Amino acid sequence: MPIEARIRELDAKHTRLDTQIDEVTKHPSADSLELARLKKQKLRLKEQIESLRLSAHETLTG
Repeated sequence: MPIEARIRELDAKHTRLDTQIDEVTKHPSADSLELARLKKQKLRLKEQIESLRLSAHETLTG
């Protein structure tokens, strides 16, 4: 899979997690452990995306 396609896929997952986090925080009985898990997952995705973008940039400018 090309790097750009993988970045788009991860971006979509990141956006879906953002929506899930918003939904969880809207509820008064929000599960703090679930919220923390979602936020960690979102951060890991962001790190993967940035790493792939850096790799793609280095490949292009190599």
